[in-house]
Amino acid sequence: MGYGHQREQIQRGIDILVATPGRLLDFMDQGEIHLAHLTHLVLDEVDRMLDMGFLPDVKKIVGFCPSKRQTLFFSATVPPEIERLTSWVLRDPLTIEIGLRRSAAETVTHALYPVAADQKHELLLALLEKTHYESVIVFCRTKMGADRVAASLTHLPHPVGVMHSDRSQGERNEALAGFRSGKYPVLVATDIAARGLDIAGVTHVINYDVPQHPEDYVHRIGRTGRAAQEGDALTLFVAEELPHVEAIERLIQQKLPRKKLENFPYKFTALFEEGHSVAHTRTRGVRTAKGYSFGARRR
Repeated sequence: MGYGHQREQIQRGIDILVATPGRLLDFMDQGEIHLAHLTHLVLDEVDRMLDMGFLPDVKKIVGFCPSKRQTLFFSATVPPEIERLTSWVLRDPLTIEIGLRRSAAETVTHALYPVAADQKHELLLALLEKTHYESVIVFCRTKMGADRVAASLTHLPHPVGVMHSDRSQGERNEALAGFRSGKYPVLVATDIAARGLDIAGVTHVINYDVPQHPEDYVHRIGRTGRAAQEGDALTLFVAEELPHVEAIERLIQQKLPRKKLENFPYKFTALFEEGHSVAHTRTRGVRTAKGYSFGARRR
């Protein structure tokens, strides 16, 4: 975002500032923001900030804050390595946990779809064709992958939105607004959409690529099944992604069911012989407020 409007807001005077570390440091370096009178410091999505390399910036900001303050960490997941880093910013902290740490929402139904690498895209199309959804987020690992998947879905009877960090802020805002309004029933995105978005009525999350960090799985599927509503999380995976799948299962402490889509022309993959039962699934209709929602059922 541009500096102009933000600078005007700062000059008018503010009581609460919400900022990314880099932009906050920019204004501090320009002498337009001073933290001498700060009373509360909130670090949100701490694990993601550390994953993305913001730790030096955060440490620098903390160094400019008064020693007498209240500091709060917020995060849906708190890996052990982050707990070890809290000593430099927290003093005698109190931990408040809502729900089980690293747990997936109980209202979400999981399904894993093993597939040969060269059939992954074909299986995605089949799932979208046979699953009646109100709104679905398709998560990809890379920005180029998200663009390729979105381009391949142009044949769908409705437009598809795309969201990743190479899109301009205006394009991201438009994609998000279109997804919320129903203009884009399908949103193809990277993990930029996995956190901080509270969008009502997302019926399905499809992991086109298995996340490499298991905590990201919890965040991705947390886009559905919100506010006690039911949701479905479908994950496509190829042989080389099996270690990431197993890491997810260890994190959430549950074995995720392997499924095969009925009447799909599967090629052989060693995943079908990895010692897990693979159930055939078919779609079933469930009446919803906006129509029918289809999920997987064991045959």
